[in-house]
Amino acid sequence: MRSDDDPSQPTRDVAATFLRWSTTRAVFHRGWWLLTSLYLVVEAGLTASELLVYGAVLALTTVVAEVPTGVIADTISRKRSLVIAHIVMGTGMTLMGFVTNFELILVPQVLWALGWTFSSGADIAWVTDELNRPDRISRLLITRARLEQVGAASGLVGFGLLGWWIGLGPAIVIAGVGMLLLGAVVALTFTEHNFTPTHEDRWRTSLAIFRGGLALARRDREILTVLAAWFLVQSAAEVGFLVPKRLVELGLPENPAPIVWLTALGLVTLAVGALALRAVEQRIDGVGAARSFYVVACMVGAIGLMVVAAAPEEFTAAAGVLLVEGMAWPVARSVSEVWVNRRATSDVRATVQSMLAQMESFGEITAGIGLAIVAQSVGLPALFSAAAALAALAGLLVLRSHAGRAS
Repeated sequence: MRSDDDPSQPTRDVAATFLRWSTTRAVFHRGWWLLTSLYLVVEAGLTASELLVYGAVLALTTVVAEVPTGVIADTISRKRSLVIAHIVMGTGMTLMGFVTNFELILVPQVLWALGWTFSSGADIAWVTDELNRPDRISRLLITRARLEQVGAASGLVGFGLLGWWIGLGPAIVIAGVGMLLLGAVVALTFTEHNFTPTHEDRWRTSLAIFRGGLALARRDREILTVLAAWFLVQSAAEVGFLVPKRLVELGLPENPAPIVWLTALGLVTLAVGALALRAVEQRIDGVGAARSFYVVACMVGAIGLMVVAAAPEEFTAAAGVLLVEGMAWPVARSVSEVWVNRRATSDVRATVQSMLAQMESFGEITAGIGLAIVAQSVGLPALFSAAAALAALAGLLVLRSHAGRAS
């Protein structure tokens, strides 16, 4: 079976292509996010409530678009979905460097979120079917997550220095252009031999795929458990928008510039994450491993959030950030993707993965709106404490369920 590409051409190493692309994408994405997170606070001057609303708008965009774009990937082409993702996402990333007004900022962010929905689910579905090696895919996805940490570290250093040198706005634009160029690389180098697109009656087929993915998610107790736990984890992770503000509030030094401190923290966080994912990579195929890793990740996240909440100064808070963003969230994310991928069938794989991403967005919306409402009346410590409770609840949900005990 094939779609766009001639299988008579020399076969590419699908795994290596996937890993190189994922690592490079992480360079541009994490570098851009570092610049943007500081840009929103320092140059755009957004308040805590505006930051939370900003996050909720991103999440709302993905909630609306996530499953339809997943169905498109399962119906038309996973490769084409990835190319579209780069075009739309790169455009939004580029535009961000030109605006500082809160309302205008939402426009490029909606584009970024829309572009991301074309990618999420399609990437895992593409490599799973194109590789066609069920015995290798779980470890490959964890390896991808680990190498993304390496790419993200490179992005932090490179774009952190670039932002310090030429300014946040111009550096943001360069990151966006880089994402657009990477889309051209996907168009030229990705194959698609093991996917058969739908050419006739696409609407009916798309609807059938959507219903099939929904039915699978509803009847599979393990997928349901992961979806519910991921919703809670992402509700807790929404306070990540407030980390720079919390560190500044506690007295982040101004010499050298805050971007230098945030870059350094990001690098250490990524190093910790790479080590944690390496441990997961070696053991993910063990009986009950996914379940155990998920529970530990949630509990570590809860502890880290409490440390951020109770920290008397910025360096203690930074230690909490290492636990949360360096260990807990990367492990929870990668294990969620592996766990759902194991349970999904090929015909609805991108759609079911998109449902996982949709739960992420539902969590962000719920927490974003709720935290925005109370942000003016309670301090940041209370917000981080509430997030810690949600992370702990996610861990307890998985611990008390029967999901993953024998797989």
